[in-house]
Amino acid sequence: MERTIELHNGCKGKSLSDALDIALETGYRHIDTAYVYENEDVVGDAIQRFLNSGKAKREDLFIVTKLFGGFHRGEEVEPALRESLKKLKLNYVDLYLIHTPMSFKKSDKELVMLVDDHIIPDPVDHLETWKAMEEVYKKGLTRAIGLSNFNIEQMQRIIDNCEIIPHNIQVECHIYWPQNELFDFCQKYNISFTAYGPIGSPGRKESRLGVLGVADINKEPAPLEDAAVKSIAEMHKKTPAQILLKYLIQRGMIVIPKSTNEGRIKENFNVFDFKLEESDMSALANRPIKKRLFLFYWARKHPDFPFEPMD
Repeated sequence: MERTIELHNGCKGKSLSDALDIALETGYRHIDTAYVYENEDVVGDAIQRFLNSGKAKREDLFIVTKLFGGFHRGEEVEPALRESLKKLKLNYVDLYLIHTPMSFKKSDKELVMLVDDHIIPDPVDHLETWKAMEEVYKKGLTRAIGLSNFNIEQMQRIIDNCEIIPHNIQVECHIYWPQNELFDFCQKYNISFTAYGPIGSPGRKESRLGVLGVADINKEPAPLEDAAVKSIAEMHKKTPAQILLKYLIQRGMIVIPKSTNEGRIKENFNVFDFKLEESDMSALANRPIKKRLFLFYWARKHPDFPFEPMD
């Protein structure tokens, strides 16, 4: 599950199709997408091309998609997953995640409707949604179920009231937001941990939701430009991106870098032929900047908003 590629909203059409072909040929086997990214159909086509080539079997791939925030009611979960499966052209996914703890009202006009730069909350008890997730798991529509962007308190409530403990949590994690407490919590319950934005997600500036609430996206701290990262990269004859990925992998995390660039796709894959020293790991673990880069500003007033306010 380490050799992964993430497919964010905005990455569609031929650029995505070409990137997927390159990634699968390079050796990536874990593909991460979501209903809200609006690219599951393109992902499905790429998967079928690769499987039809005879270069891999379905069981060799690990496909992840996510429950949209507008489908949290119990009766909506299975139809939502079945719609994703139809687009992906699969009988099952390997992991199905609740994409966000914030459920909101749907719109016929646009996928995520904002009023004054904010979603319209439509709170649904997480336990109701999770029970429906357990049911699709039991039906074999997904091989595992999990959460994304939930905090410890929200996760603990599910764990205390569930039949099936979440198999995975996916959250923002990088040297400036190391998620130490959440990672320790997940280890306690044997919940696998996936880090999105592991190199700082420089592409998020292209996302409408990604830049909301950010005073100046070009002045945001950039892990790729961190002095310690650059120094360690030079010492190991690797790129800053490779160092950032290796740091999280050595911590025991799954990483999902995003790219449609052929060179970077291959570069991000080439992180298994070296090891960071203890001094490297310590330097990366103790960067002075502590900051979330994904603000979720569009949901900041939601009663289930999982994060502390950022300064």
